[in-house]
Amino acid sequence: MSNIARMIEREKYHEVTELLDSFPAVAIIGPRQVGKTTLAHEIAGTRPSVYLDLESERDRVKLSDPGYYLRQHSDKLIVLDEIHKVPEIFQEMRGVIDENRRKGRQAEQFLILGSAAIDLLRQSGESLAGRIAYCEMFPLNIREVGCDRQEQLWWRGGYPDSFLAKNDRLSDVWRRDFIRTYLERDVPEFGPRISAERLRRFWTMLAHLHGGLLNSANLARSLEVDNKTITNYLDLLVDLLLVRRLQPWHANVKKRLVKSPKVYLRDSGILHTLLQIPDFEALLGNPKLGDSWEGLVIENVVSALPGGAHPYFYRTSAGAEIDLLLDFGQETWAIEIKKTTAPKLSKGFHIACEDLKPARKYVVYGGGEAFGLTQDITAIPLLALMDEISELQK
Repeated sequence: MSNIARMIEREKYHEVTELLDSFPAVAIIGPRQVGKTTLAHEIAGTRPSVYLDLESERDRVKLSDPGYYLRQHSDKLIVLDEIHKVPEIFQEMRGVIDENRRKGRQAEQFLILGSAAIDLLRQSGESLAGRIAYCEMFPLNIREVGCDRQEQLWWRGGYPDSFLAKNDRLSDVWRRDFIRTYLERDVPEFGPRISAERLRRFWTMLAHLHGGLLNSANLARSLEVDNKTITNYLDLLVDLLLVRRLQPWHANVKKRLVKSPKVYLRDSGILHTLLQIPDFEALLGNPKLGDSWEGLVIENVVSALPGGAHPYFYRTSAGAEIDLLLDFGQETWAIEIKKTTAPKLSKGFHIACEDLKPARKYVVYGGGEAFGLTQDITAIPLLALMDEISELQK
């Protein structure tokens, strides 16, 4: 990671340090190259610590007797990067945590990093239940880079090395290498043996489907596989935090609701590379412009959600629709997403709001200031909406 990348203050820094003050183990989960290691080094630099990169043979050798090594450093914060490489260490961690607890050290013992959500949750959950907290690390968002660089964030995506590349060409080169590395190295490591070429085709198909309803049967016919195989492929990309499967809201309304999820590539830069859109000007004339903007908004909004809040979409068979429905437990917010600087609402959005009666209604649009669109609907920039969400946590 470049020195420039370290100058961008990551929002998750404060969340992780707060969790470390309360839990003996904290896991940072996120895709490769999202900035987990940089963040971990920054946190480790503020306290006595040791760092092990478990992709390094030299560091894995240090754990040939993991119980001995961990106890030798039990007075420090132990950072374990790419922990899926040594899954057997979780049981030893549990023993060290419990021993330290008996000695009065209740928190700040382990910081672990992983690139796959489900595997890490399953492995750690079995051994460290009640001892571990989780923090998902997202690519850079607009609050971290500033609204003056929103266009750059949208075009290049939020992976720090892509966003901070010297020019758009080098950013695209980085993204192509990122995709190839996942296909040739990371997918075979995490998932069943899948042809890299077939998975690339599937990933590209999802890029063309970005923002649309999942139709497994159509994908299966295109790839000449069965529906179960498509589900396995999609599960893998979701688990690797590369694809979002946005679930439909199932409300108790007397309407026929769409039951299929919508799919989004979680990084707009990767989306543009897979779609072979050559530059930002070409994006502005591309049919996927609106869907690309929608995905960017959703990922940024979700990165700002407090724990326990969940994103959905709402759609009936008659066409009533809400692009993004945020469930905060006590209330819901309805969000329409428009790229235009002069947003107009569809009849379907009004009908959907009548169905669900959300506490707040917003239209995220491409302009720079918030204003009342109707008596109870606010047109709002993306950054301002994220700030509204943050106010709920105070």
